[in-house]
Amino acid sequence: MLCSGQVCIAAKRLIVVESVYDAFRSAVLQRLESVHSGDPMDEQCSLGPLARRDLRDQVHRQVQASLGKGCELIQGGMIPDQPGWWYPATVLDNVQPGSVVFDDEVFGPVVSLVRAKDETEAIALANMSRFGLGAAIFSANRSRALALASQQLQAGSIAINDFVKSDPRVPFGGCKDSGFGRELGKLGIHEFVNFKSIVMAD
Repeated sequence: MLCSGQVCIAAKRLIVVESVYDAFRSAVLQRLESVHSGDPMDEQCSLGPLARRDLRDQVHRQVQASLGKGCELIQGGMIPDQPGWWYPATVLDNVQPGSVVFDDEVFGPVVSLVRAKDETEAIALANMSRFGLGAAIFSANRSRALALASQQLQAGSIAINDFVKSDPRVPFGGCKDSGFGRELGKLGIHEFVNFKSIVMAD
């Protein structure tokens, strides 16, 4: 919900293993009960409008197209009848590959819940995205999470038991359709440096 979901590394697809799916779904819905839209200058407001009308309308089209692909709307999903480019906190369940909210980036306050039968399928679903900017793994087994992050999950920035954030000390950037190169950290500094190569023949 940060910046109304208009953040490149906002958590959009929540891929959850079967054993904790129902409890997780209930927790998400309970947490979103405290999300209130309104004047962004009001300290009680936790969800502001989108930046422009065309962006709000695009988010709504993505949600509606996903419903046509079998996703289930369990919260939000309707444009409110009020001035401004508002869109409610929206939750889609039963999200599958092939739906817009799974395959594309939704730049708005939309959460897609994806059920995976186990860890192996969860990683496969995560890697199915053509994007690869950021990902997060939440697990009580920290060493296992680290192994998955370093060896299997395809993303430029991966957080364990937290959401992805940029930090000036750590290189940040993506892979696949999320681009190449890095900003921040030592690698980010090198993006602004011209290296000279000199080759002397025998």
